Order: sequence, then structure tokens, then C-alpha cells
Amino acid sequence: MDLDAFTAARRARWERLDELGRSRRLTGAESDELVRLYQAVATDLSQVRAAAPDPSTVTYLSQLLARTRVAISGAHEPSWRDVSRFVMVSLPAAFYRIRWWTVAVMVAFLVVSILTGWYVATNEQVLDDFMDPVQQEEYVNEAFASYYDPGVGFAAMVWTNNAWIAAQCVGLGISGVWPVFIQAQNAVNVGAVGGMMADHGALDVFLSLIAPHGMLELTAIWIAGAAGLKIFWTWIVPGGRPRSRALAEEGRALFTVAIGLVGVLGVSGLIEGFVTGSALWPWLKIVIGAIALAGYWTYTIVLGRRAVAAGETGDLEADQAGATVPVAA
Repeated sequence: MDLDAFTAARRARWERLDELGRSRRLTGAESDELVRLYQAVATDLSQVRAAAPDPSTVTYLSQLLARTRVAISGAHEPSWRDVSRFVMVSLPAAFYRIRWWTVAVMVAFLVVSILTGWYVATNEQVLDDFMDPVQQEEYVNEAFASYYDPGVGFAAMVWTNNAWIAAQCVGLGISGVWPVFIQAQNAVNVGAVGGMMADHGALDVFLSLIAPHGMLELTAIWIAGAAGLKIFWTWIVPGGRPRSRALAEEGRALFTVAIGLVGVLGVSGLIEGFVTGSALWPWLKIVIGAIALAGYWTYTIVLGRRAVAAGETGDLEADQAGATVPVAA
């Protein structure tokens, strides 16, 4: 393809599309013309990408089409279609793509927690360095259980605290260090408290108060750690793409994960705020937590597998993501 000749032949309609797309009010005829030109320019973009992938032309046409799409669909985007697509397609796809990363983080977390708990429970000196015996008794018999104070305020507090932890894992994931530090710190804390409770014969109390909300809450933290490590790994191994492009694509998909985790942590926060510290039977509390966890994994595996099979990654749609600079063959 002679790109200069192609551009000269199409320039007038590109400029006309730009003019119509920027107009605040269109007549009926102009609206029809806008749609026709949008379809024609989309074809032009496909031809340029296929035959003469010039980065500047691709960028110009991609941005032109993105602006026009907003003009056609309305300036109130995101629409309900976008919200529905995010919940039913993009989010489960993003969760599904990092499922094995999540499992790996979970296994590492549990190993560290169990080893820490065993070490604390079998070494009295460690416990004494942690708290004196009187403080230990007070914590085991009163403070641990009284922390879970049912109510909206408590639910909101734990939600925002956990959302902040998850945001750090995702946002600072490219460092490769921060997600590991956050996961290790939380694993040691959980293990140490569990070890102290076990040493005082209160492991059942610990599990009954951690399990209801902790099954989903910890899963969300593991997902955040997995997302952060995934973006770090993409930086190390971009997979045949330019590193900047790989980071942009994965970063957008993992931002989808971060948004989704707000909802996941909202559910775990409600459980922690209204179920964990309630007067319900301990077994019923655990069943509620297990149902919430099963709901997450069912959502991720069923909808996520279907979305990924259809080519979804959790990234934005092509015209929303902006221009992609072609990779030279």
C-alpha cells in the first residue's frame, strides 16, 4: 500500500468525521453521516494496520474513532452496557487469568503462617517477648473476641483498611518487593496470633472468629498480591511484546482486578462486621463465610473461563484503550 496516496485519498472524510464528532448538535442527516463515516474510517484503520502499520497514522485514526464512539453512544458513558460488561466479562476474565498466581500466593502465605504459629506455640520465650503472661491471658480471653464489634462502623473500618492493603499490593506490584513484604507481614501476624491462642488452648476460638470473614478476606489479599507479582513478572518477561505495551495492557487488566477487589472486600467487610462478632452459632458463621468464598470462585471460574475462551483479558476494549503501536515484523 502507498500510504501517502491512501492518506491523501481518505483525508477529507477523516477530517469530516472529526468535525462531526466535535459538534455539539447534529441534524438527523448529520447523525446518519457520522455513523457511516465512523464505519468507513474503522475500515480504513483496519487496512492501515494490515498493510502499512504506520504508528502515527494508526494513533491518529484510533483516537479519532474513540472520540467519535463517545459522540455516537453519548457523553454519559460508562453506560449500563459498560457496567454489565465489566461485571460479567472483564472482571471475571481478569480474576481468572491470575487464578494460579493467586493459588501460589495462598500456599506460600499458609506455609509461613503455619510455621510461624508452630514456632510461637512451641517456644515460651517467644511468647514472653511478645507479651507478658498477664497481657497474653487478657488478649486470649477478652481482647481478641471483643475486637470484632458488630456494626456498620466496624465493617467500614475493616473494609477501608483491607482495601488500602490490596491497593498497595497492586499499585506497587511492579517493584516485586512490596507485594511479598505485605503478604509475609500479614502471614506472620496471623500465624503469631494463632500460635499464641493455640498455646493457651483457644485455637478453636481463633478459628471460629477468623474463618467466617477470613476465608474471603484473605483470598482478596492473595489476589492483590498475585496481581502485583503478575505486573512485576510482565516487566521482567513481556512475552514478545514491547515492554511498555505489555505493561500497559497488563496494567489496565490488573486495574480491573483492583476495582473488583473493592467489591470482594466489601462483602468480607460485611461478614466481619455483622457475622463474625454476632451471636450466631460458630458453625453457621463459618458456613456463611464458606458460601461467600464459593461464590467468588464460582464467579471467577465459570464466567472467567468463558470470557478468556472468547479472547477477553480484562483489558479495555480496543477503541477505549487507545492506540496500539504496531510491532515491526
